[in-house]
Amino acid sequence: MNRLATVGDNVVDIYPALGRAFPGGNTVNVAVAARRSGAQAAYIGAVGAGPDGAVVRAALAAEQVETTRMRVIDGPNAYSTIDLVDGDRVFGRHDLGVSVFRLEQADLAYLSQFWCVHTGDTSSTEDQLADLAAVARVSFDFSDRPAEYYQPLLPRIWFACFSGSHLGTAEAVDLAHRSAAAGPEYVLVTQGSRGALLRTPDGGICQVPAMDFRPVDTTGAGDAVIGCVLARLMLGDDPETALRASQELAAAHCMQHGAFGYGEHLDDRWAAAMAG
Repeated sequence: MNRLATVGDNVVDIYPALGRAFPGGNTVNVAVAARRSGAQAAYIGAVGAGPDGAVVRAALAAEQVETTRMRVIDGPNAYSTIDLVDGDRVFGRHDLGVSVFRLEQADLAYLSQFWCVHTGDTSSTEDQLADLAAVARVSFDFSDRPAEYYQPLLPRIWFACFSGSHLGTAEAVDLAHRSAAAGPEYVLVTQGSRGALLRTPDGGICQVPAMDFRPVDTTGAGDAVIGCVLARLMLGDDPETALRASQELAAAHCMQHGAFGYGEHLDDRWAAAMAG
């Protein structure tokens, strides 16, 4: 098995100042990053049947991400509004729309064909992690959630991901070691403009710096790192090579608006999302 699947959230990121909307969401972003890194990738999630959901559906199709088990549901797609301050994202209004769903037995049977399944803290899958872990390795993005959130989940996780841009190097290393002690074989800590580090199954820490560049938009940068590292490890790269490749991909994604491009001009469809 040399395929990677992602399960959970998707979103249309609305940029009022730009007058454009872009596809996104952690698990969509990770699937696209994995695909761009040479892996076969699939996405399971729930998208709206209307033109807002079409933004996400069209981008996944263009990136050749498999969507065999994706739900298309009547109703509004999830959305979030974003403003940019010196290239960094500032989130505003948001709504989950039709994005919350539960995995069925047919989904789990499908996922058993994959090398790894990625999900995260914005995907409402916490209560189904046991089911996921029973059929595949599980990667989980904990973002910057507190210990009381992630500690109960770690024993079911194979690849744990954290956002550690607020942490010093020593703190990030300590987080990686403490998390690994609870079960994960790999722990990835992304640190934004300072790069990323990965704790490996032998207990070692591999750390690489970020690329030197001025970002246009950092939305989805950490997701690009996750997807690339997972894909490159799956394809046989050593941890340092995988981490360095992830920084190159994240930099490329940060040089355009949206998590990975495919922006559409806003029209009356987005009026409700932008109201207030």
